[in-house]
Amino acid sequence: MTVATEHRHAWFPASPCDASCVRSELPRAGRFRVSLRVCALALVVGYLVLTVVFVLPTPRVLRRRYLRSVARMLLGALGIRIAVDDRRPFPARARGLIVANHVSFLDVLAIASVSPAHFVAKSDVMEMGPVSLLARVLGVIAVDRSSLRELPGSVEAVVDALHRDKCAAVFPEGTTWCGRSSGRFRPAFFQAAIDAGVPVLPMTLEYSDVDGNLCTAPAFIGDDEINDTMGRVLAQRSMTVTVTVHELQLPVADRRHLAARCEELVFGTRPDDLGPFVVADPQRPYAHALAS
Repeated sequence: MTVATEHRHAWFPASPCDASCVRSELPRAGRFRVSLRVCALALVVGYLVLTVVFVLPTPRVLRRRYLRSVARMLLGALGIRIAVDDRRPFPARARGLIVANHVSFLDVLAIASVSPAHFVAKSDVMEMGPVSLLARVLGVIAVDRSSLRELPGSVEAVVDALHRDKCAAVFPEGTTWCGRSSGRFRPAFFQAAIDAGVPVLPMTLEYSDVDGNLCTAPAFIGDDEINDTMGRVLAQRSMTVTVTVHELQLPVADRRHLAARCEELVFGTRPDDLGPFVVADPQRPYAHALAS
């Protein structure tokens, strides 16, 4: 999942997390349980392949219900239980730009189990075998992280998704972290909420093991391939992903401070001083101004 250094730009998202972040001493599932999970996963994928063509033409409310149930079935097949902690004073259907911390490609399923959305993901996801099928079903907006030139177009695609379906999701850290540490929220895609005039809904994703401790097995980090992460997940005796839904945040003109406010909610800490707001220089390319 790494990108050649020569293709990286100043705003390229990077994470220091690697294999050393993953705990290996956790209680492991037996072979029989792993085999059952693999069979269950195959059955759910088969169900998805057979039914998705009939569901896509249906009204949006039915599609969302279908996607939510499929996401929950896929997580269940992997042995992952879902817990939702909705902290909104008046819980309701999630609409707007969903932002969350990023640990794994399984984050998409965790969020979709609460609120299906058009997800922004790196272009590599569209080539990840079975994951690519689900990505297309969810209407993933692929982003080439190595190209700043494509960033404005990606933001516009999110704005369009918000106008059409009222719900899109991004991972502002820009890459995955192990869950023990995290990155800063980059402000670029918060501009989509401002341009579309929709609120931002922050969510926190936390994976825990059978003892209730933070679990790094689902992390998609370092040199991991999809099979590495899937192998660790299938081998866990039990796992829970807790989706904490925070209060809606109204869009403000300053995307940097909107990003900082959501980062504080998601991670439960106050961001470092961001310094004075920098107005985009008209002489700089729009992509560079947007990324800053």
